[in-house]
Amino acid sequence: MSRRRVLVELASLTLGALLLVWSLTPVYNMLLIALDRDEGDIEFAGQIWPPDPSLHSFYTVLTQGYWLVEDFWHQFGHSFFIGLMTMILTVLIGSLASFALGRMRLSQGWLLVNAPLLTYAVPASFLVIPFSRLMASYGLSNSLWAIVAANVTFATPYAILILRQYARLIPIELDEAAQVDGASPGEVYRRIYLPLMAPALAAVGTFALLLAWNEYLYQYVLLSSTRNMTVAVAIAQFFNSDEAPWNYMMAAAIIYSLPPIVIFYALRRYMAAGLTRGAVRG
Repeated sequence: MSRRRVLVELASLTLGALLLVWSLTPVYNMLLIALDRDEGDIEFAGQIWPPDPSLHSFYTVLTQGYWLVEDFWHQFGHSFFIGLMTMILTVLIGSLASFALGRMRLSQGWLLVNAPLLTYAVPASFLVIPFSRLMASYGLSNSLWAIVAANVTFATPYAILILRQYARLIPIELDEAAQVDGASPGEVYRRIYLPLMAPALAAVGTFALLLAWNEYLYQYVLLSSTRNMTVAVAIAQFFNSDEAPWNYMMAAAIIYSLPPIVIFYALRRYMAAGLTRGAVRG
């Protein structure tokens, strides 16, 4: 039994190490290219570390010292706006919907919870053209709000599901006691529901932010002008240029990836609580 346990632990550690190497290899390649002075050609030279590593690429991106990154901070602001608005609206809509479906005892509430999940049955790439025509009919062509609307559309069903499951852990007697004391449904939502749902709200908010931050297709299709371009689309422009240094592209990508990483690790405890506790009761 002891030998079997040792073999299992050894196999687990080996598998974990392989998965770690597999996951970190692309990130290592990005860093390797970004630290190279010679336009990121080191990856193709077979070297595992630059002979003369430099932060020049990061400095160039941060100071917008190259023509492909001359609007980096403006584009970063667009990406931040889309991510922030997606997170706020997803949390707001998801919390209101889960409160109405779970706490106000609506008839056929289970159907309303599960119906939005049908949107995941159709790949998002199939909906980009109909969605672009819909946004054009509402006058939102080439608008950041069109991207926000698309992201919220795909993030909200998951948010409702998680919040609805987590809300089952909150005794309904708290709502009834507050109503006996004269609290309105709005006051129950603000003073009881939202504070007790904080871990789940952090989980769905982080999920929505990461979804918006990593989204590219809708931004590429719906944003037609450089004035509204985001960092994700701007990085892709490197592939369309014959004089695009790879080290600048990798430096921009690394800088762009830092905010969601910081937010994820700052809220990871709340995310774990929000995602696991909500699964206790099905």
